[in-house]
Amino acid sequence: MNLEGSVIGNRYEIMEKIGNGGMATVYKALDKILNRYVAIKILRDEFTTDEEFIKRFNAEAQSAARLTHPNIVSVYDVGQEYNVYYIVMELIQGKTLKQIIDEDGFLSWKWSINIAIQIASALDMAHKNNIIHRDIKPHNIMITEEGVAKVTDFGIAKAVSNSTITAFGTTLGSVHYFSPEHARGGYTDAKSDLYSLGVVMYEMVTGKVPFDADTPVSIALKHMQEEPEEPIKINKNVPYAVNQIIMKALKKDPNDRYQNASEMIKDLNMALKRPEGGFIDESNYTDGLTRRIPTVDDDIGSNYSSKLNKDDYDDEEEYLSFFQAHKKVILSSIIGVSILAVIFLIAFLIAFGIGNSGRPKDVQIPNVVGKTQEDAKREVEGLKLKFEVSKEIYSADVAAGYIIEQNPTYKPDFTIKEGSTITVVVSKGIEEVEMPKVVGEEYSKVETMLTDLGIKIEKVEEISQEIQDGYVISQETEQGTMIQVGTTVKIHVSKGNGKKKFEVPDVVGKNRDEAKDILTELGMEVNIKEKEYAGETDGIVMEQNVQAGSQSEEGAKITLTVNKLKTDVEGVVNVKVKSLADKYAPIDTTDTSTENKNVSIKIMVGTDTIYDKSISRDTDKITQNFKAKGNVAIKVYVNSILANGQSYTMDMNGENRSITVE
Repeated sequence: MNLEGSVIGNRYEIMEKIGNGGMATVYKALDKILNRYVAIKILRDEFTTDEEFIKRFNAEAQSAARLTHPNIVSVYDVGQEYNVYYIVMELIQGKTLKQIIDEDGFLSWKWSINIAIQIASALDMAHKNNIIHRDIKPHNIMITEEGVAKVTDFGIAKAVSNSTITAFGTTLGSVHYFSPEHARGGYTDAKSDLYSLGVVMYEMVTGKVPFDADTPVSIALKHMQEEPEEPIKINKNVPYAVNQIIMKALKKDPNDRYQNASEMIKDLNMALKRPEGGFIDESNYTDGLTRRIPTVDDDIGSNYSSKLNKDDYDDEEEYLSFFQAHKKVILSSIIGVSILAVIFLIAFLIAFGIGNSGRPKDVQIPNVVGKTQEDAKREVEGLKLKFEVSKEIYSADVAAGYIIEQNPTYKPDFTIKEGSTITVVVSKGIEEVEMPKVVGEEYSKVETMLTDLGIKIEKVEEISQEIQDGYVISQETEQGTMIQVGTTVKIHVSKGNGKKKFEVPDVVGKNRDEAKDILTELGMEVNIKEKEYAGETDGIVMEQNVQAGSQSEEGAKITLTVNKLKTDVEGVVNVKVKSLADKYAPIDTTDTSTENKNVSIKIMVGTDTIYDKSISRDTDKITQNFKAKGNVAIKVYVNSILANGQSYTMDMNGENRSITVE
């Protein structure tokens, strides 16, 4: 069934399929009400035919939806539309841990511990809310692009294991990660999840699972019967402490494993500081504990007897004849032996009673977790046991003065001797710290400082004309305020003046228009300056005053120097002939020849003569056009005399390229 393009729950628009699983198909969808993308798991058809399963599924999914933890994929909604049952969850941008292991082969031991701590933290939260996952495996662990581990499918495994496995004759998830008790179909609890986490850690540091075979049954038998090869023998870079933690998590007997996720987290954190080990408690939790063993049913003995071979009684008649002949002797012997046996039994019981009268009695291990320290002490001492507080720690989940943990751990039908010690860990409540002043500080330093204090940060970026990019503008929680560890505070951080920042490109060698378009598109103001570079291509950028590769921002100015080769342009020389003739060639009244009525005019531009004629002195003006470039010298000669005794300069690049000589 392909649901792409459809809308379910009158709210979720299915965009595309992003994954397939053993029990569901996963789609990316748009929540049209909250305008956000979500992941929706649509249950496969075979899981929707069992009413008991659907009932359990809804109950477990809703229970999982109440879990709020940074390492648990949030469940937003659970619903049904016709025969479609769906779960709406947080959409994670990243990969599954299985994909990462497959791509990398195996992970570094420090990275593996980091992921394991996050998974254990998620399990700790779930277990304290009485939710067991039952399907911890790399496929159910998402790693975000920021490296955060998020566990998914909480509660769903329980619904399936309680109802659907029998119905379909299949095994949910992968038997590679099952605990021995899960593999044999026995009772599973929090310690079963920790075994599965041990398998996941094993795979992270070695690239392989501890047990593998051709069939699921063979793998299950290995979980129950065989000891795994130690990870340190497969990957010599695995520290001894990490090897110890994994092997403890993989103990066959649940009582030999970590008893809760908090214990495991403590050792994982310590392994980062002391990878050489020596701090992991490998003692057997059943040491010193007496378990009550139920009596064997009477019918077991009778059934066993009924299986004896009848051939054992072939000589029955012979035995009866012998008995009849020696009846008195036999009966006397039996009576005598019986009397001696009774006397011996009475003596033994008296001696046993006297011998044990001074011995301590067995008492049931009390369960004091969750009780106040006073109540716990009263209960423990009332059973003639010793009460001892091993340490007090801060806790966000347990109120101050209440018991967080006890050792030995409570187990039904397990006893210890009177006079034994019950050690407890007492909660100090939620830790409080003083909010420091962070305004004006660099955000990277603030982030480290607040994280070390256990304070979470909601970073709010704002445009600021006054505060430098990356520095704190304001804090919503005032300096000196006492706040609980784990509290989220809002920190307003400058992202600069809001102008787009970029790296200045190199435009030297590009033509004028192309270079200008590139820089203008980035938001720069471009100024063009022209200069002649002889021998270079005309119109090419020769220089830029802002260095290529430097950081700049929108609105910044840049000047480009462009090659401008000089070319010949047209100029004009006007000569007032009559005026110059009167000045430099006055009329000789005694000479009536024709030559006396003419005047010689010569015009030179630079070294070129552009005009040289004898014309009538009565001519008012002559105009002579020419072409040149750059600055040129213009001279006018009247009858070989330099007019006005000077040379005129004309800028051929200027706007006025006309001159009048008179």
